[in-house]
Amino acid sequence: MWTVIYIAPSAKIAERIQHRLTDEGFLVKVREARVSKQYEILVPESELQEIQEVLSTILH
Repeated sequence: MWTVIYIAPSAKIAERIQHRLTDEGFLVKVREARVSKQYEILVPESELQEIQEVLSTILH
């Protein structure tokens, strides 16, 4: 099952996050949100906790 872990405000930011998480060895999908051209970052639910830790370092 895929879970939204982050909503990016632009395609460029979404792609950058996707690339960084993929470089760490995680499966990542990006899809356009239905509201105001934002982009959802989706990851497998089974890897959620590990990815949250990596994502926090990417965002800060």
